[in-house]
Amino acid sequence: MTDIIIYHNPECGTSRNVLGLIRNAGIEPTIIEYLQTPPSRDKLVALMAAAGLSPRDVLRIKGTIYEGLRDDDPVLGDEALLDAMMKHPILINRPLVETPLGVRLCRPSEVVLDILPKPQLGAFAKEDGHQVVDETGVRLV
Repeated sequence: MTDIIIYHNPECGTSRNVLGLIRNAGIEPTIIEYLQTPPSRDKLVALMAAAGLSPRDVLRIKGTIYEGLRDDDPVLGDEALLDAMMKHPILINRPLVETPLGVRLCRPSEVVLDILPKPQLGAFAKEDGHQVVDETGVRLV
């Protein structure tokens, strides 16, 4: 059993890049495809607390029913946002990664490097070709 969990959407390029960076450290994480197996409300709240995020910070707006939502919209408080995320897991921004060193919403994908317990084993470039790690495993960004 691994100590690293990624709440993953295989259709998301950022999520795929994060998974690639985890594997580039020689780690095979537990992969939870959160659209099929969403975290419980309590687990989501715990992940957000561990990452120092609010429900609004974790809310995915782009391409969802909440696109155009104003950050200061008082109608949608934390409980309403959590209710919406439980009903529609696509509203949970991704990928969330949990390791022994902490929890992060890994946007951009290289944020995962801050919480990996092992170094990168070699070069890594994002799907768009942007080099994130050099051939010696050193972070470039």
